Amino acid sequence: MRLASLEAMMGFAAGGEAAAVSARFHARLHLGFLDLDGALGRRFGSLGLSIAAPAGHMTLQRARATHVEGPESERASRYLAATLLRLSLPGQYRLAIHDAIPPHAGLGSGTQLALAVAASLRRLNGLAPDASADAAALGRGARSGVGVGLFELGGFVVDGGRGTATATPPIVARLEFPADWRVVLVLDPGGVGVHGEAEREAFKALPPMPGSQAAEICRLTLMQALPSLAERDIGNFGAAIAEIQRRLGDYFAPFQGGRRFASAGVGAVVEALARAGAHGAGQSSWGPTGFAFAANAGEAERLAKLARGLPGAKGLEIRVVAGNNRGCEVASANAGARAAE
Repeated sequence: MRLASLEAMMGFAAGGEAAAVSARFHARLHLGFLDLDGALGRRFGSLGLSIAAPAGHMTLQRARATHVEGPESERASRYLAATLLRLSLPGQYRLAIHDAIPPHAGLGSGTQLALAVAASLRRLNGLAPDASADAAALGRGARSGVGVGLFELGGFVVDGGRGTATATPPIVARLEFPADWRVVLVLDPGGVGVHGEAEREAFKALPPMPGSQAAEICRLTLMQALPSLAERDIGNFGAAIAEIQRRLGDYFAPFQGGRRFASAGVGAVVEALARAGAHGAGQSSWGPTGFAFAANAGEAERLAKLARGLPGAKGLEIRVVAGNNRGCEVASANAGARAAE
């Protein structure tokens, strides 16, 4: 994306500093890796979708003393301090997080939060946005580039993986997600997906993926998922995502209790949704969040109602959400009459 269009999307006005800014950012679904073999010189590559909810909202303004409040404030404080140091920005700031994406649930909370903090600081100080540089500096996007791409662009994206000289995996495809399609989310509030050092160790311990397996996943992406999405063919789009999920679920099963799903309850509900006519059922990232697609809101609500009535759905949260075709929105906000104490 050209810088001018990205600046417009994120509410940036060249040369102008704001008294306060607000940022609204969205959860993402990580729908699978393309190539965990890496024999061609690039590894990982992935598919991702930005969704309307859960979403985060924060406000940043200058203050007499730096203070961070609200959900996920500890992580946000680290991102704030690191970005201030790297960009050599002066002054003190008050960061209020009004809403946050649930952490360690396979929804991309860490990357979206980090990039929103950095983008807000840039906007407040009249600096141009640079999500790729911010991600690399804050340790985000080590394997997948979809979090950065969706932060900037929204929609459905594919990243090209990591090569020997890659800073942030490049986005090689981006399509709008149909406005009438819906996603049925199956969330396990009590579950936590593999993350941090455990995730790094898991990738080290996984057996090599055969090149033929990676080739088939790439074929499913290029020749079925992407063209079907472009033609708004949810049947074939869902079939491609479901097959990618099946292959990767089996590959990651040793680190998920021998299952395709991190949460047995989520897995049972998602599989029931697939039998009931949902499309492309699977798990986002390491979970525990599961998902399935529906052609319209009415069909999604039917599926959600069915899911909520299942015996295994107790303790789970079933939500119907739309896709999100916009990147993070950073804009000027009302700072009030004086700086925060």
